[in-house]
Amino acid sequence: MNHWLLWPPVAFLLILAVALLKLRGLSILSFPAKGGNVGGQRKAYACGENIKENRAQPDYSQFFPFAFFFTIMHVLALVVATVPVRDWSAVQIAVGYLICSAIGLFILFRR
Repeated sequence: MNHWLLWPPVAFLLILAVALLKLRGLSILSFPAKGGNVGGQRKAYACGENIKENRAQPDYSQFFPFAFFFTIMHVLALVVATVPVRDWSAVQIAVGYLICSAIGLFILFRR
C-alpha cells in the first residue's frame, strides 16, 4: 500500500468527515420544528391520533418455528450439497445430520 489514502484508518476518518459534512449541509435544508419544540419527534403516531403509550405487543410465537425451520433447512442444504461424494465417512455424517434434522423438525411441528 504505497498511497496513504488507502490505509484503513485514514480512509475511515476521511469517509467519516465527508459524512459529517454532508449531515451538516443537509440539516440546513430540513424544516425547523414548530416553536422550537423537538419533543414530539419521538412520540408514537397513529393516523393523527395522540397515543399516550404504545399498547401493541406483537406475538412472535408462530414466527420462531418457521424461522427455525428455514435456518435448519438451509444449513442442511449447505451441508448435503458440499459433501464429497467419494468420502464415505463424510456421506455417513451428512446422512446422520439429515436424519437428526428430520427428527428435530418433526418434533418442532408435532402438533
